[in-house]
Amino acid sequence: MDIIAGVDLGSRSTKVVLVDREGRQLVAQATRTRPPLIELVDRAVDEALASIGAGRADLRYIATTGFGRSSYPERDLQLTEVTAAAYGAAALFPDTRCVLDIGAQSSRAVKIAPGGRVREFKSNEKCAAGAGGFVERAAKYLETELAEVGELSMHGENPVAISSVCAVLAESEIINHVSRGETRENILRGVHQSLAERAVLLVKRIGIEEAVTLVGGMGYQAGMIRALQEALGVQIHCAAQPEMAGALGAALLSKRRMEKSAA
Repeated sequence: MDIIAGVDLGSRSTKVVLVDREGRQLVAQATRTRPPLIELVDRAVDEALASIGAGRADLRYIATTGFGRSSYPERDLQLTEVTAAAYGAAALFPDTRCVLDIGAQSSRAVKIAPGGRVREFKSNEKCAAGAGGFVERAAKYLETELAEVGELSMHGENPVAISSVCAVLAESEIINHVSRGETRENILRGVHQSLAERAVLLVKRIGIEEAVTLVGGMGYQAGMIRALQEALGVQIHCAAQPEMAGALGAALLSKRRMEKSAA
């Protein structure tokens, strides 16, 4: 069995996707990122292989992406997060022309050509208020489980405004809303709308395209998807496992590299 692995070493979690020679996804798994990273990747890849009855002898190629992509010496290829996510999104939704990745610490919008090649991208790394980590802190202040945030946001009928671009000041706004008796639902919908408004600014800098795909863990939050759809005025694609797009893209690009080498 010839297996190709894509590993996305993110700041919060490490994702592994295995594909075969035809590019069919065999397994997708995630584990919490923690040092030492070399042992983490070895263990994650071995567990993914074992889950389909395979072993290291079946592994032909491994590509890494994410913030820790250069930390694994056994890699055959390393890719930026932008490139890997673009190709992964295009594989999941072939009509994708814009990829939105609202990560834990930063957000980015990527314009892509058919097939996944990156044409242009813009990032917002100035403040965590424009990224998914802000949602985690909001949930903490509201004493709410992160898994509940997306659904609670869907029930917010009168979203409150979160206007600060600074994470610290934005958190102060949330505390003030709580002290005034605002519901969790309205506050969380306001948080999602604030993130969506910042995402729109990024998308406008590269040019809005109708086929937009959201990747990353924020794709699990229904309230975030709705906020983006309302802010952009377009349908948002989102896969069942949106955080796996980068690892999938890395694996598929490895497949392409192998084919070119064999030609």
